Amino acid sequence: MNELMLPIMIVVLASVFQGTFGIGMKYVKPLSWEAWWVVQSLVAMLLFPLIWALIVTPDLFTVISKASMTEVAAGATMGFLWGIGGIMFGISVGYIGMSLTYGIVMGGCGIAATIIALIQGADTIVPASIPFTILGLVLYALALVVVTIAGLKRDKILAEAGQELQGIAKGAALRKGLIIAVVCGLLSSLLFIGFNNTGGIGEIAQEHGASVRNSALARWVVVLMGALVMNLGYALILLAKNKTVIAEKTGGVGKAIMWAVITGLLWFAALGTMGQGSAMMGDIGAIIATPIFLALSLIVSNVAAMITGEWKGAGKALNLVFVGVALIVLAAGALSYAGTFKADDSVVVVVELPDAPALTE
Repeated sequence: MNELMLPIMIVVLASVFQGTFGIGMKYVKPLSWEAWWVVQSLVAMLLFPLIWALIVTPDLFTVISKASMTEVAAGATMGFLWGIGGIMFGISVGYIGMSLTYGIVMGGCGIAATIIALIQGADTIVPASIPFTILGLVLYALALVVVTIAGLKRDKILAEAGQELQGIAKGAALRKGLIIAVVCGLLSSLLFIGFNNTGGIGEIAQEHGASVRNSALARWVVVLMGALVMNLGYALILLAKNKTVIAEKTGGVGKAIMWAVITGLLWFAALGTMGQGSAMMGDIGAIIATPIFLALSLIVSNVAAMITGEWKGAGKALNLVFVGVALIVLAAGALSYAGTFKADDSVVVVVELPDAPALTE
């Protein structure tokens, strides 16, 4: 367990970044969303990952050029498809609200990424760890349901109090929003699946002098190439269509740009450090790092929401959040314990046979 403490703590740090990066999205105006997103995407998916990787990975571009083109293309494609999921997230919020969308997407993303990792790494899984992995996933899914219900109750209480909130659609529109959220969750998992399947790039980076931990940065550069194409491309298309960089002439452009940069830095700080922790865990990292990361980030995001006043006046709904947090802690504990099992943790039985009787003439 001791050898897992550092990588787990790194994943915990990553979850803090992940749970707080969204705060900056409250400060988009006076920029248009697409202009703000161009800045955020360039920082989060190009500048910060590339600079960080160049610092810690010797001969970064040589490493990538030596990698299998199939692996590079697959990783970038996964990043591109994740970008589609990100766009669908915003669409889903318009139909079913932030709380329900966030819960469904986080749950779908974490569970799908873990199940796929389990299937792909079936030959390296220690059988004794499987019950604890399944227990962790069940607790994780239950926690997300509880936290989502808490969010829905909060929205209802605040709406009844007259506060302006995005409502939840009914009938066919509700079903449409739910389907979009589920698909978004599945597509969102591809970012982590793409990372998990670029291990060959990490090995080449290590051959060139990068540490196991820092080899994760070279892998992220490849995956985020596809993500950048999707996100930046979509934002530029909207800019060309709407021809609006500044949506409101109220001043504060510099502040909005600052928050776009901060958001981008926090977003990749989350992925970069999570990738480092996962790489240090070895084969089990692909299975347990993602759900621990997403689950803990949900705790952090709710704490941040409380600090910024989003849960003010929510009443008993807040108690459900604490229940969800407890379940997430238990889930993270079960998944962490699953990672302590090793292939050589088997019982060896030695049978001592009696000495053969001496032959007599």
